[in-house]
Amino acid sequence: MAHLPDIQMSLRPSVVEFAWGHPAVDLLPRSDLQRAAWSALADESLPALGYGAAQGPGRLIELLRERLSQIDGREQPAEGILVTAGVSQALDLICDLRVRPGDIALVESPVYHFALRILRDHGLDLWPIAADEDGLRIDALEEALGKLRRANRRASLLYTVPTFNNPTGRSLHAGRRSRLMRLAAEHGLLVLEDDVYRELWFDEPPAPALAGYGPPESVVRFGSFSKILAPGLRLGWLQADPALVRRATASGLLTSGGGINHFTAHVVAEYIRGGVLDRHVERLRGEYRSRRDALVAALERHLPDGCSFAPPGGGFFIWLRLPEGMDSAALLPAAEAAGVSYVPGTHFHIDGGGGRHLRLAFSLLSPTKMEQGARRLARVIAG
Repeated sequence: MAHLPDIQMSLRPSVVEFAWGHPAVDLLPRSDLQRAAWSALADESLPALGYGAAQGPGRLIELLRERLSQIDGREQPAEGILVTAGVSQALDLICDLRVRPGDIALVESPVYHFALRILRDHGLDLWPIAADEDGLRIDALEEALGKLRRANRRASLLYTVPTFNNPTGRSLHAGRRSRLMRLAAEHGLLVLEDDVYRELWFDEPPAPALAGYGPPESVVRFGSFSKILAPGLRLGWLQADPALVRRATASGLLTSGGGINHFTAHVVAEYIRGGVLDRHVERLRGEYRSRRDALVAALERHLPDGCSFAPPGGGFFIWLRLPEGMDSAALLPAAEAAGVSYVPGTHFHIDGGGGRHLRLAFSLLSPTKMEQGARRLARVIAG
């Protein structure tokens, strides 16, 4: 019988794997989560083992409401929060509720490549909206919306990662955030804000979430415990207009099976109630800041002339630009033969762009491994 894997990630001992944007295994709070699980099972009525409320357990929603209100500096209504199985399931759910095959979806470019797969699964017509050092270009968005209006067409949604973008690490400038939400309201555009890296800032807190700049019916914000606790929890949330949340809770999936990942939601609620999440996130910031700094220093030491990158202010990734005339996809086989891997930039574009770029993840690796990987990558680029 063939051996089936237990986890998504496959690490090759002889290769420095910059391709995997996963949390570091040594930073997963195993003992604290174990105590939280026991605490969730200690209630004699065992609510954690029953069918859950469609919106998610009230105890977790209230804790999320309090936490998000503190992070955002403004009150968040509990009626606008839905517990999900991470961002991927949340994105899929919103597509089920709000779009039909053939609808136009605008997507930041470059952007998280697996989200593009989910949008394609729903048969959407994807239109790229270019970004630069300050994030999504509002002029490019205005141009696309104008083109659609002249053709008597409209986009159903815009997907963006405006805070510590995957893959670039850049964040959308605060001024652009307000302009983006004004355009969304004007054109009836639903903005899907993938906000999973918000708490993993290194130098200073990021600009407020897009939800703070526009009416609630114009934006859905996705959050996740995958980056700040553990991806195996498969737990996240979305914030949206309460009317959209009510519509989601009335869907067949949630009325049939109840809330998503109900037991895990109780475990995380106990974890938050225990008061350790803030300390854990603070530790993650320090650890990932150190890893970012280690990779930045290694790249600066070893990369040949013609390469460039900007140190990110948060998140998991460095977006590296190769010398003119080089292509990251074409270079990958030689890099892997030399013992280093990455994700080519073309994966994050839908228009054939990104050939000179590649994404390096620093979240998973030790400084020693990253030094070794930077040296190998530099040799391959130098030829």
